[in-house]
Amino acid sequence: MERKSQNIVPWRMSIAPMMDWTDRHCRYLHRQLSRRTLLYTEMVTAPALVRGGALHLLDHHPDEHPVALQLGGSDPVELAQAARIGEQAGYDEINLNVGCPSDRVQSGAFGAVLMKQPALVADCVAAMRAATKVEVTVKCRIGVDDQDPEEVLPEFLSRMVGAGIERVSIHARKAWLEGLSPKENRDIPPLDHDLVLRMKGLFPNLHISINGGITSLDQAREFLDRGLDGVMIGRAAYHSPADILCAADPLIYGTGEETTPEAAVRAMLPYIEAHLAGGGKLNQVTRHMMGLFAGRPGARQWRRMLSEGAHVPGAGPELVDAAMDQVTALAVPADAV
Repeated sequence: MERKSQNIVPWRMSIAPMMDWTDRHCRYLHRQLSRRTLLYTEMVTAPALVRGGALHLLDHHPDEHPVALQLGGSDPVELAQAARIGEQAGYDEINLNVGCPSDRVQSGAFGAVLMKQPALVADCVAAMRAATKVEVTVKCRIGVDDQDPEEVLPEFLSRMVGAGIERVSIHARKAWLEGLSPKENRDIPPLDHDLVLRMKGLFPNLHISINGGITSLDQAREFLDRGLDGVMIGRAAYHSPADILCAADPLIYGTGEETTPEAAVRAMLPYIEAHLAGGGKLNQVTRHMMGLFAGRPGARQWRRMLSEGAHVPGAGPELVDAAMDQVTALAVPADAV
């Protein structure tokens, strides 16, 4: 698949890779809201691609670009092969996961546990860079367990720079590999945004994006104004995508017009029809659309109609149309009736 050329650097803002959430249907929806924001896949393990031949995990729509593939793994040779497969599939960037704290990731000796092995991570990314022409990046934590982030993070970043990495995304929390669940690791370890900001001072030529606890475009712009190169937003962009993405292009990139969730719904209808024609199910797409009208009139009715009806056999785009009608009706001011 040929990648689209981008006239504006896409990484001032990105949507974090999130397991079970940022699949191809979610990314297509997000692209209807912002043309510039960099999107990431869910983490795909290198063994699944190289040993398992699970190439279907790389499926994506041409309109998703700019889009990055996130890989999980710890074997340099295998990661190099997976990076090459990702490049051939048409991804604009290959990202190595050094931040996921799940038990499954730990047992495979990759993800956040790799913060303890920066030399191995450097070997992995060097091999990936040698195997592909697209940019290789890293997403990491500030440390794990009893590590001192003030000591660990600069050493880790220095290793990455030495391996040729020019862009990193840093989740500004430690990961506790023992004692906290993956869900708790997203909230309980305290955020240290200032540490990430200090890393920009230590590594002025390294493109640093900050991740963790960012819930609004105003907050994103504040970090950019303070000198960081990019902002990565996770759960807020999933649960309230319109609040994060509709104004991203003009406010973050200084280009384009603000979009609307209503226009995104209309743009999704042909996509839904094509998905159903290919044997897919409606709720595989609409589960990512639940939060489109979060905080707006009709949001409850929108969620209820989709959640109750999208799984019913034979459900199609007409259900989305009907739910949209409910939103539109409730959005009309009473004095306009």
